Amino acid sequence: MAKVPIQFVLNGDEKAEFVESGSTLLKVLREKLGDTSPKGGCQQGTCGTCSVLVDGELRLSCLTLAETCEGAEITTTSGLAEGGVLHPLQRAFQEGFAIQCGFCTPGMIMAAKALLDRVPNPTREEVVDAISGNICRCTGYEPIIRAILSAARSNSHHAA
Repeated sequence: MAKVPIQFVLNGDEKAEFVESGSTLLKVLREKLGDTSPKGGCQQGTCGTCSVLVDGELRLSCLTLAETCEGAEITTTSGLAEGGVLHPLQRAFQEGFAIQCGFCTPGMIMAAKALLDRVPNPTREEVVDAISGNICRCTGYEPIIRAILSAARSNSHHAA
């Protein structure tokens, strides 16, 4: 298979790789770059656990061709903590018991980040809509929704 050169920024670090044409972003992130925070769930774009931000937009990395990310800025949950300090969403998930098995957590957090970047103080309905593409089989969603709303309140409190 032909190799394609790509360059992008991953969590603030410039990356340059040769990838097989047709490789998914999920495969490149996990297998070539060692960022295992996006999880491979259904591999069909229906569970949301592989969600990442590409140029600030929520994308399913299992359906995104790596070669289409040339020059993009990619953010995964690995890039959210700064200096060993958890991102407010990560902290809210931890403190609000919104993590059980943890498999859906990276995708949920990235969906929540995409929402909060657009709508800093969302309604409950906006949160539910934002995470609607992510499947969780453990929490019943309520702790996740509460954690996202808590992180939003925490962010607006810090901004004030």
